[in-house]
Amino acid sequence: MSLAIQPINPYCSLPSGNRNYILADKKKTDYFVKQKENALPYLSDVLIHSNNEAQITETLYILDKMIDNGTKGIDKMYPVLARFNNTPSANIQTFLAGIYRKTQIPDAFGPLVKMLIQNSLRPQTTNFDPNEEIGGAILSYINPKFSNIF
Repeated sequence: MSLAIQPINPYCSLPSGNRNYILADKKKTDYFVKQKENALPYLSDVLIHSNNEAQITETLYILDKMIDNGTKGIDKMYPVLARFNNTPSANIQTFLAGIYRKTQIPDAFGPLVKMLIQNSLRPQTTNFDPNEEIGGAILSYINPKFSNIF
């Protein structure tokens, strides 16, 4: 698995222009999703050591897809994920909020509220609003009927 995610990932393209979504390597994503819990230590290591926005975003995207596929234990990665709670990156915030919404990690509620407030105080620099996902995550903590609508 060591070669699966390179330090600078040429396969993940962050949103740009009129495209408000990432382009991730489907083959790599499918590989990790199929590995399920066995992939978590490697993905955790990537998140611990990477400072590359595209690589972090892609790794969070993979974790999000793993949750959708029923992978267990991603909630136990909160200490690693919490490293990004103060990021100004709209891309990282969006995927982090999605993971928090799906895992309902109690300690993540405060950081979600903080992200929402901080984002409202600074000018939007992307062609999408991460607060849509952040707000949806907050709503899902408050009322479970909102957990799957965003």
